Amino acid sequence: MNSILFICIGNICRSPMAEGLLKHALPDQVVLSAGISALVNQPADPMAIRLMREQGIDIGAHRARNLAAWMVIEADVILAMDESQKRFIQSRYPESKGKVFRLCEASGIDIPDPYRQGLPAFRHACDLISQGVDELVIRLAHHAGDMKRHALASIVEKY
Repeated sequence: MNSILFICIGNICRSPMAEGLLKHALPDQVVLSAGISALVNQPADPMAIRLMREQGIDIGAHRARNLAAWMVIEADVILAMDESQKRFIQSRYPESKGKVFRLCEASGIDIPDPYRQGLPAFRHACDLISQGVDELVIRLAHHAGDMKRHALASIVEKY
């Protein structure tokens, strides 16, 4: 089964929201999240939990974890929230070559970190994440028949 890994910094705001949104949209898809400097074992930020709950998604059980080499190796696609995270992953984990992208790569948008910035910043980040996840879901649906023939990364790369 193809797997998708979302990455942010602390794994309590952006990547848990992205994980929750994609799991909700594609319940059979293997989806994980982690942070490059995670607040290990911390729950998702209360504002992230609130915004997801407003969409009928429960991320209350989420606990932050650090990105590990095994995750990079096992993931078919790694989606970072911004260009600096993407570059960090590529330099730290050479085995990630060809499968690391920004969530909003197609639109050239970095998703800003809302941590400690209040609800408007969280809503803005959540809107961008939702847009990126929606585009990803459309792309995956469009290429559903290709999933067995082509690597997930090649499908994501083209969007």
